[in-house]
Amino acid sequence: MSKNLNEIEFTIFDTETTGLSPEAGDRIIEIAAIKFRGDQRIATLQSLINPQRDISEAAFQVNKITQEMLKEAPTADKIIPKFLDFIKGSCLCSYNAPFDMEFISKELELIGQGILESVEIVDILKMARRLLPGLERHALWFVADKFGIKRKQEHRAFADVELTLDVFYQLKEMLKAKGIDDFINFRSLFSVNRRLLDNINNQKISQIQQAIDLGVKLRIKYISSSNAKVSEREVLPKEIKQERNNSYLVGFCSLRNEERTFRTDGILQLEII
Repeated sequence: MSKNLNEIEFTIFDTETTGLSPEAGDRIIEIAAIKFRGDQRIATLQSLINPQRDISEAAFQVNKITQEMLKEAPTADKIIPKFLDFIKGSCLCSYNAPFDMEFISKELELIGQGILESVEIVDILKMARRLLPGLERHALWFVADKFGIKRKQEHRAFADVELTLDVFYQLKEMLKAKGIDDFINFRSLFSVNRRLLDNINNQKISQIQQAIDLGVKLRIKYISSSNAKVSEREVLPKEIKQERNNSYLVGFCSLRNEERTFRTDGILQLEII
């Protein structure tokens, strides 16, 4: 049985860096995280990191972190292991997770550690895009402003983690209003773990193919990618279509009384009638 989101331990984290490309040698210069469950904060982590290289002028203009501030800071080989201990047992989240995880992965490589294969990783930017599809932009500060959050984005790690946490709570309430408050659906919608998503998608495709082979209807619960509305439908599946790295269920929808196409990653529940 899937846990309710309020039962899950999450860690939201953020990084500041010397530039935009870890492959070009850019490093993390600040990391912060808040661990929480439901509305309760469990622990916090915050540290500057000496990158042992110069900070780009463009990065300084954003975060205002100077070489002088980092001179006495610990190096990544001291802080990253502490971060790994801190996140144990929690679902890891950040705003634009692929960017932060690229830097974390590079730092792990540099200290001889493997990638975080067993850690659940969720992208809160992905949440915002999925639940607020009509918004003209999805920058953290813009989404926060739309929610009426007064805290400003400062481009310092801990302050931005707190802002991200405020946004996360608002997005979680939107999910709850749509009847989505279980962890299984949450991670299938917003995870960035490619292997996990492929497994979930393959399970759905297998069930759809079974219904096609049997010539029977499916009952699905579906969240639309165009307006984020959740609906329940009965569909007689016709085919599974692959297009631009996405898979689709094509079938006759009883609700609309016509053939419709549904992205499989938007199918929240699926059962053969």
